[in-house]
Amino acid sequence: MPLTRPTAAATALALATALAATPGGATQAKAAPKIESAGGIEWTVPAKWTTGSGSSMRVATYSVPGAKSSPAGECAVFFFGPGQGGSVDENVARWGKQFEGAPTPQAKTTTTPAGLRVTRAEVAGTFLAPSGPMMQSSGKRPGYRLLGAIVEAPGGNVFFKLTGEAATVAGAQADFDAMVASLRKK
Repeated sequence: MPLTRPTAAATALALATALAATPGGATQAKAAPKIESAGGIEWTVPAKWTTGSGSSMRVATYSVPGAKSSPAGECAVFFFGPGQGGSVDENVARWGKQFEGAPTPQAKTTTTPAGLRVTRAEVAGTFLAPSGPMMQSSGKRPGYRLLGAIVEAPGGNVFFKLTGEAATVAGAQADFDAMVASLRKK
């Protein structure tokens, strides 16, 4: 007996549901991408990253999965307001000073996804783990890496700073790059 259109559609739906089912019988729905914003821009948060809490200056904190035998990394997003937080060059230099010996950032490139000016910086070495209101070191962490992006947004600069052990940051670089590529004006 030939299948009628409603029966064929029902069969296709049942087949799709069965293919999406896990061994335990539960289906997995893809979560909608998480969109966050600050300073007149928005971006897509990488699906593997866990969103933490922000603060008055830190608009977002993401926990980044660690590489094998490495702890999780962190991507912090800062927005201080129009004309606040220092220039792009001052911040790139500040990121270098967060490492022992204050190395000059290894890479500095400027790109323009969606018409936004974005400056990228990368630093590696012994991270001084600055924290607290005076940004004093909370201990040396050798073998660390920082990937940074400063977005010249309509409402002021927005700063993205990914830090962690070198293997963790290397494993998260594609997600960081995708997040930067997702930037758009709000």
